[in-house]
Amino acid sequence: MTEIFLIGGCSRSKHELTQILTNGEEYRGKHIGKLNSYHHQVAGDVYAVDQYTVLLTGFSYDGNGADTFFWAGASNRPGPQGFIVPDQHGRTNVLDRYFNKDFTLTLPERKKLTDIKWFAVYDLLSQNAFGDVYMAEDFEPPSSQTIGQLSRRSHGVTSGPVQIIDAKTLVIPDFTYNGAGKDTYFWVGVGPQPSTKGTKVPDEYGYLEPLRLYSKETITLELPGELTIFDIDWFCVYDLASKSNYGAVLIPDSPNVPPSLVKIIPPQNPLPNCMQLHRDLQFSWEVFGPQITIQLAGRVGEKDYIAFGQSGSTEKLQMLGADVTVAYINGYRGYAVDYNITANSPCVKVLGQYKGVCMDSLGGGYDDNQMHTSKREDGINYITYRRSLISADPTDKTYNVEGVTQLVWAIGRLDSSNEPAFHDIYPRSSVSVELGKKKQDCVAFTSSNKEIREPWDRPKIIDKALRVYTATLGPAGGKRGYQGITGMPNGGLAWYINGLLIPEIWMRRGFTYAIKIFGGNNPHSAELYNPLIITDEPHGGLERRSEDANRNVRVLAGVQYTLRGQPRPTSVGPLCLARHNGVDRRLDDDFPTFRKFNKSLVVTCEQGEPAILEVTPNSTWPDIVYYNSYTHLNMGWKIHVVDTFAVQYNSQPAMHASILVAISACASLFLLR
Repeated sequence: MTEIFLIGGCSRSKHELTQILTNGEEYRGKHIGKLNSYHHQVAGDVYAVDQYTVLLTGFSYDGNGADTFFWAGASNRPGPQGFIVPDQHGRTNVLDRYFNKDFTLTLPERKKLTDIKWFAVYDLLSQNAFGDVYMAEDFEPPSSQTIGQLSRRSHGVTSGPVQIIDAKTLVIPDFTYNGAGKDTYFWVGVGPQPSTKGTKVPDEYGYLEPLRLYSKETITLELPGELTIFDIDWFCVYDLASKSNYGAVLIPDSPNVPPSLVKIIPPQNPLPNCMQLHRDLQFSWEVFGPQITIQLAGRVGEKDYIAFGQSGSTEKLQMLGADVTVAYINGYRGYAVDYNITANSPCVKVLGQYKGVCMDSLGGGYDDNQMHTSKREDGINYITYRRSLISADPTDKTYNVEGVTQLVWAIGRLDSSNEPAFHDIYPRSSVSVELGKKKQDCVAFTSSNKEIREPWDRPKIIDKALRVYTATLGPAGGKRGYQGITGMPNGGLAWYINGLLIPEIWMRRGFTYAIKIFGGNNPHSAELYNPLIITDEPHGGLERRSEDANRNVRVLAGVQYTLRGQPRPTSVGPLCLARHNGVDRRLDDDFPTFRKFNKSLVVTCEQGEPAILEVTPNSTWPDIVYYNSYTHLNMGWKIHVVDTFAVQYNSQPAMHASILVAISACASLFLLR
């Protein structure tokens, strides 16, 4: 039963009470009071955001005081025994004019609101308060609150005491769930106990798909859209298929917590149907006549793309065979380009045919999309396009209004040619929709300060005695790996040199070095054929680029030219590849170090002798060159070419044992220093 409170002789529900306490407006924190106005048109409301911070709303002051400041103190009334509170810019200048402004102020020197009795607009010259507000004797500023643990009901669900950080944020410490539910989500709602009448809460990465297995993990969750902690009675782990509550905790009434700092951005989906694919991505559509109009709205970076379309399978999520649109904004112009996926790699030319994630126009088809509108606002790309339900292009799939359509989607970065690099955000399980049925489950976007994780340590190999290097392939390591180290997008795989992910290498002019290459020697493979090359530019991928673009590239090693001037790679060896071992690739950023990430990989190697690329840097080589792949962009990094070694820095780590065993099986002559 919903709790009822008596206010002024009338019965009120918890949620009506919340509206009364917040004046029907956005929650701003605990209301300290209105400023008492004495002089110079001072007005406004004062809220406590947390124990150190106040929020002024609707604040006005005519700016005509001679020596006027924000002022606070612990005396019985405002007077000279106080201290300056810096303005919203952190300055202690005499106050300027304000008119109906909202801003926060932070008490100096880590002073707390519980240390003061009043806050004022005070003039030191005349020793007059132009406006003030007093703190209640028992005033408690908002702070994070710890509530109960998740009840232990089923599927191994346990946790530590749940923490309410602010009005939209929950932290679940030591969360455990066995992952065996059929259709299980984080779930919130109102009422005495969990039920199907609730709302999905995105997981810690923003996904709305069924929950994975967790084992004593501390996770942070953000309530979706405009939803706040004051709008819910409970939080739980809920299985929609069986209508079962696996573990829940009740939310206390009107908790005294800080307001959320996230910005709420209402959805702009003029089309009648909208589906929330991820916390940061929405798909809207309308079918009219023989066409479908689609809007993709995503909170993405300026150099990011959104890929969306139909799965390669009518039964499940499948990237191979998918028909997708790659949508992005370049400057003031939007693009919605028609692509097909024939291999799990960026588009490459394999024996005269294009394979991978390729534009339809490269595979003998044509672009059936008609660009309609695009804009970027508040960090969100809105791109609207149309296409025929039944395309005349044989490489396209039909959009069926009847029945279920399996979808694929992804968010990633564009490379230097505005082509999609490997995606960072993508679904793990099937996503389906019935295009002929009404659907409207989109919520407001939230714009918060995402945690920026530092890249892993940038590895270096500086060893004047080292003459032999071994190059193998492995996963690029997400935003803390290749992207974080180089600042460039990546196709999913990267070079591992002597067991290190894209280390910077130092070589001395006049000395000969041997690179043993295990990059794959099957030219029929769009993904796993990677001859190693050394050039004077950082991207590589000569096979993918035009002849005009390659004319500006100086190839220093790994390529021979035919009599007709066509490049041909020379350093092709058997494949030695590290892959994820039961770990979701989307969790790469959670590894604090490359060493721990590397231990999660399993390595397999083909039999055969490696290709040997011998290089002798000379005086014509630039001081910095780059090792990369002949077929794919952005897989390697820098080689520093020096005349002498100024320092001795031997960075050879103990390579993971499985890598040693696997590579040793490939070549008996393999030697790792």
